[in-house]
Amino acid sequence: MSAKNCWLAFGIGVAAGAAMALLYAPQSGAKTRRRLRRGVEDAGDYLESAGDYLKEQAERFSEEAQKALDRTRSQAESVVGKASDVVSGAVKSAQSLV
Repeated sequence: MSAKNCWLAFGIGVAAGAAMALLYAPQSGAKTRRRLRRGVEDAGDYLESAGDYLKEQAERFSEEAQKALDRTRSQAESVVGKASDVVSGAVKSAQSLV
């Protein structure tokens, strides 16, 4: 079979397949386009709401992280203050012994 005959057979097959798809399509083209458009709009709405949800969660986690950081900073300052008091007391005790 020559290349020309092969391409001709392929073209006829494509045309026959397209004709069969149009004949047996369950809906009209306009209805199919409306459904596709609605599907794209629904997907856009879903992605927008998912983005809003993720943004809210990121803000909430950021606030929680800031609170944890503030608590840790406060506890560290308290520990440093107590350690300073203990060292000062030890220095005074050592000076009184000398």
